[in-house]
Amino acid sequence: MAKKNKRKGIMYSTNPDYDYEYEDSEQETILNDMQLLHVHIDKHRAGKTAVIIKGFIGTKNDLISLSKILKKNCGVGGSVKNQEIIIQGNFREKIMTILNNEGYKTKRIGG
Repeated sequence: MAKKNKRKGIMYSTNPDYDYEYEDSEQETILNDMQLLHVHIDKHRAGKTAVIIKGFIGTKNDLISLSKILKKNCGVGGSVKNQEIIIQGNFREKIMTILNNEGYKTKRIGG
């Protein structure tokens, strides 16, 4: 996709010195021990149970890498959407253990 299609807010300016803001500016990933990840359980995803990890601060590539670690260790599928990791199945305790071993702080949210 062309860079001008990712302009944030303003599509065109007649000012030749105007500096556009772009949507693709990702926040740098902070250290694992400085992150607090919220681990939710959701029993309403197409009738199946899923674990949702929210609160990750960093680039999309680092988020995808973390999701791969979790999916591999749990032996299940999942996805990354809207800065959230969705893991199929009821593996909340195992996921929290894996995240703690990786150096992340976790908080259990919900039942």
